[in-house]
Amino acid sequence: GGVRQNAKSLWSRLIALSFIYDGTTYASPDRSLSRNIAPSTRVVAFGDGYEQRVAEGINSIKEQYNLTFANRPKAEIDGIVKFLNGTHGTLTGDKSVVNFNYTFPDTSGGGTERTVKVVCSNYNVTYNYGDFYSLNLTLRKVFEP
Repeated sequence: GGVRQNAKSLWSRLIALSFIYDGTTYASPDRSLSRNIAPSTRVVAFGDGYEQRVAEGINSIKEQYNLTFANRPKAEIDGIVKFLNGTHGTLTGDKSVVNFNYTFPDTSGGGTERTVKVVCSNYNVTYNYGDFYSLNLTLRKVFEP
């Protein structure tokens, strides 16, 4: 992992877990990725155990991605946090409101990468030791241009 300048390195391409946080710099989290998928359905249950289900809305499959940047230099974590707060580079706007692109490996798609629009639901910074911090964050897929 680590910060990548200008183009994704072979390493970040292999793990393909990244987003651009200042227009040219890639942030690649640790190799593990938690992808939570929750179909949104309405269920009507009848007294005899019978039920009917229908998908809720046009985009009924909700997805969240949990990422970790463990034991990274302070400057790297600070840059990502500034991006999430909307105060870094040219991509301004609070990332809990303004969407951005996130790329991850799509194992169901024949090993290709998939890019989705996300917002950052929450994040947590841990001050490990010296100038080494960790960052955990949750990205939520959104359906907008």
